Amino acid sequence: MISLPELTEKALRRLRATDATLESMLAEPLIVASVERLALVSDFAIDTLCRQPALLEELLDDAATAFAPPDLRQAPAAQWPALLRRFRAAESTRLIWRDVVEGADVDEILAGSTALAEACLHAALDALEEEFAQRHGVVRDAQGQPVRLVVFGLGKLGGGELNFSSDIDLVYAFAGGGESEPVSAQAGKPRTLAAEEYFSRLGQRLARLLDETTAEGFSHRVDLRLRPYGSAGRVALSFAAMDRYFQTEGRDWERYAWLKARAVAGDIAAGEAWLRTLQPFVYRRYLDFTALDGLRAMKAMITAEVARRELADDIKRGPGGIREIEFLAQALQLVHGGRDARLRQRGLRAALQALVQARLLAPETGAALRDAYRFLRVLENRLQMLRDAQTHVLPDKPQDALRIARGLGHADGDALRAALAAQRAVVSAAFAPLMAAPEDAEDGAALAPFQRMLDGANASQALEDAGFADAAQSASRLQDFLASPGVAHLSDSARTRLERVLPAMLQAAAASDLPDAALQRCLALLQSILRRTSYLALLDEVPSALARLVDVVARSAWLAERVAQYPLLLDELLDARAAGPLPDRAAMQAACAAAGQHADPEQALRRLNETRLAFSFRIALAALDARQPPQDSARQLAWLADAVCVQVLAMARAAVEAAHGRVSGGQFGLIGYGSLGGLEMGFGSDLDLVFLYDAPGDAVSAPVSAHAGGVRVLEPGRYYARVAQKVVALLETMTGAGRLYAVDVRLRPDGAKGLLVTSRTSYEDYQRQRAWTWEHQALVRARPVVGDAALLEAFERIRAETLGRAREAEALHQDVVHMRGRMRAELDRSAPGRFDLKQGAGGLVDLEFLLQARVLEHAAAHPAVLAPRNTRDLIAALAEAGLLEAGERTALLEAHATLLAAGLSCTLDRRPRLTAPTPALEHARQAVTAACRTHGLAFAPGKDV
Repeated sequence: MISLPELTEKALRRLRATDATLESMLAEPLIVASVERLALVSDFAIDTLCRQPALLEELLDDAATAFAPPDLRQAPAAQWPALLRRFRAAESTRLIWRDVVEGADVDEILAGSTALAEACLHAALDALEEEFAQRHGVVRDAQGQPVRLVVFGLGKLGGGELNFSSDIDLVYAFAGGGESEPVSAQAGKPRTLAAEEYFSRLGQRLARLLDETTAEGFSHRVDLRLRPYGSAGRVALSFAAMDRYFQTEGRDWERYAWLKARAVAGDIAAGEAWLRTLQPFVYRRYLDFTALDGLRAMKAMITAEVARRELADDIKRGPGGIREIEFLAQALQLVHGGRDARLRQRGLRAALQALVQARLLAPETGAALRDAYRFLRVLENRLQMLRDAQTHVLPDKPQDALRIARGLGHADGDALRAALAAQRAVVSAAFAPLMAAPEDAEDGAALAPFQRMLDGANASQALEDAGFADAAQSASRLQDFLASPGVAHLSDSARTRLERVLPAMLQAAAASDLPDAALQRCLALLQSILRRTSYLALLDEVPSALARLVDVVARSAWLAERVAQYPLLLDELLDARAAGPLPDRAAMQAACAAAGQHADPEQALRRLNETRLAFSFRIALAALDARQPPQDSARQLAWLADAVCVQVLAMARAAVEAAHGRVSGGQFGLIGYGSLGGLEMGFGSDLDLVFLYDAPGDAVSAPVSAHAGGVRVLEPGRYYARVAQKVVALLETMTGAGRLYAVDVRLRPDGAKGLLVTSRTSYEDYQRQRAWTWEHQALVRARPVVGDAALLEAFERIRAETLGRAREAEALHQDVVHMRGRMRAELDRSAPGRFDLKQGAGGLVDLEFLLQARVLEHAAAHPAVLAPRNTRDLIAALAEAGLLEAGERTALLEAHATLLAAGLSCTLDRRPRLTAPTPALEHARQAVTAACRTHGLAFAPGKDV
């Protein structure tokens, strides 16, 4: 074995003997030092310099960039292979020089290898397309436009991270078309081909031109086995055929493969557009833990291959290798990427960064994996740069191992192996938890008692032993579930998951405060997701999600019902944001705006509803866990309703404009009353809406533009009635995610007898002349929600003028007390031991009536009390105006918080707002009742509680 100095000197002698110019250049010590570093690392580079002596001068040029690919169309076809191969060898040598001599980062080398492959693909395809056009004509679509082949790059080519001597994974497709046609009338009679045969032949020629080994070597090894149906499938398929395949035949491993897919040659724009349509196959809308099954199956096959072929030292496929980092990142991308678009990254290092940002990887884990990936990819490149061989194993020959080690700054092969082992250990530690089978997550002995509950003969006793109060009834429910058709028709894999989930769910239910209720609600949820194995997979793969689910449904019937009806909400249990700060108003508006941006109104409505469900679910979780004051939850629910109304009004206007044009100078607005207006909504609250419009006296609707089709002209009243009707219809339309909100429009002028929409002038006249005192009370909480700014400003003026009118105190008090008495007689559901939080004496409505009366009585002298709409701000404003004592302010704020918290708790558990009169509630009632009496509102006594 010759020494390394002897080896590099031998390389220098070869170069000097090759060319006189090289001989003179290699007299320079600095050049010699650079070439020695090159010779240490790469025999391939020295061989290339011997074949292309002029290349060294170009490499020494500091301003040199990537070499330009040859234009094969200007050369005879017989020369194409040699031209491509010489170009590929020269550019590959430049990349080695950049790495070894100039110290370029591995990212640059991977990107350069990718760009080189793409340049060869473009050059080869351009030449072949021209040749095919002459022989067979051109394929055209129905509009007569030329159709080109689309070349998709998968794997590291698609990810833009191709290693030095990698093969390239290609899939061919085309948009459509029938048969090829002559290029022009002057062209001869080419042999026409059907589109599929045309593009299949073109693709085969492209692969051969790149792949075949000649005297000049090869350009790129081409692998076409990732196409639909693999080696047995057609070489090129139409987009329609590709769609059918992935809809009916697509497998989990193909989701991993197509995650990185990118159109790299041919009709790139068409290819990228089609890839966007494939995203629902790759990234599911929900958290998709079924992707882990595919990962485990692929990993098992690779592990078997590694063992069979003794590839344990393979840095790509072996333990702790490159493939494990890729699998880890891609699995998390597939599981979560349907919900978080940030994760849809083709490149691995970008994906790792996105996973850290999404809090799916700890920052230190992400950094360690990035470092390990960089180490492994540098080593992989150096192994392949040595002789342009597709290898991933440290060489057996000691001298080759020493060359690799010294080139990377290690003393010898043993030092390199030690550094490699340390990096592989990091990867294995991160990858192992992902590969752990779900059954390994639980102690079998701990679950054994709950396993017995699935046995009909012993279920009742086992449930009783576990603490279920009505064990017989719970056992009956459990057996009914197990005997249901949904369970009977499960696939083997889904049944296996269910058999793991059920005992764990029973264990969690038994540990809850209400085991029987928890079990009943969990079984209802399981029944709803049996056909959606991805959700079973979620509960199976993530024990923390299962435990969290049981805890939530045990404490909240409302949340249990929501999740059972809309399993998509299960995703929220694993969303890191669900336990974090709640979104502000702007974030809700942005999310709803994004959801509503869809050309199909039905899809826009469904997406908007899903967004509303997700936000309301997160707000409910925060309320259930007491992570924020109840007034914050109530305000957030109102913000969410506002954001939804903005999108719904835009959709309604668009629909009416399409049919009836637009009213020039017309204005429209939604006014929120009640809990919406007061920013104090509850879970399941409806929307109290009033619709206003304004328009010039002679206005009618007209087409939006001269190019619009015919529209049916309407006068403003009927036009805006259509808009209001559409708003109500959209809000109440049932979609796959339920309906947005129930709408109550009875607070409009003249109530149910009045028109659905009211003109600004009519509304102003009504408030001035005919409105009852209770309607002015309702106006205290009313606020603009969405609409044209000028009209909303006019509403605020009308409201301020109406509420700011001077009133005779005694008559006002009589009206307010009379109305409250009627309401209490009809609506108060209090009973011995049960207090009606809303209508009972000292409840929320008494507090609202007190504040509204104080505003109506004193707004003329204290206009500042007109600004707030919600209860807490009204209390503060009245106190600051001297209309409530400081002690009253504190007592009423505390009372409101207590009553509101109790009301939200009842709503979350699907109970009527009736509750036992606790000391805190009694204190709140007394505070409200005392304040009412102090200010002249002696409401009729409530029912005994």
